[in-house]
Amino acid sequence: MSEPDPRSLNLIGGRLCLDFINTVDCRNSDHSREYLSAYSNLISWSQHANILIENEALDLLQEAALHPADARIVLERAITTREALHRIFCAIANHRLPAATDISVLNAEMSIAMAQMRLKPASAPNPWTYTFEEKKLDQMLWPIIHSAAELLTSDKVDRICECQGENCGWLFIDMSRNRSRRWCDMKDCGNRAKARRHYQMTHSNRS
Repeated sequence: MSEPDPRSLNLIGGRLCLDFINTVDCRNSDHSREYLSAYSNLISWSQHANILIENEALDLLQEAALHPADARIVLERAITTREALHRIFCAIANHRLPAATDISVLNAEMSIAMAQMRLKPASAPNPWTYTFEEKKLDQMLWPIIHSAAELLTSDKVDRICECQGENCGWLFIDMSRNRSRRWCDMKDCGNRAKARRHYQMTHSNRS
């Protein structure tokens, strides 16, 4: 079986941090698929999510080739951070308090990300940016962490939902008027659920 391509993932979370969490497919099953199995995949997904442009991606891949051990450490940090974010936002989606250990992971990464933030001129539409003065192997993590912090402190935090598709586990922001969105994607999990209901009704009527 070929390795999953991060560029094939649908970015349907509604926030960068949720799309990052959704780089594991079929989370709630015994056959989950990991899309960030190598540092190069983290780079590919970051391009796909518009965190990195092509030149930045190429520079980081070259840097990773020169320092493979450092790249592996960044990948491990990325996975650890992603799983902590997943547990935090799943807890919120299910009206529970996140674990203190997961918040600690987020706070540790925030201290790194915030150190890279610089203020743009006041006339800029978005006053914040990230410095890329050096080729830093973890630079794609900074905007992800910033996205998570913004979401957690926004008025949209109570709209975080977990897909109700069987085995899915993807997270998204439900912006429907009556908060009725159940699926990460109606064309994917929604259609599968519809097909299962049809199958069950058909077989129930036959019995």
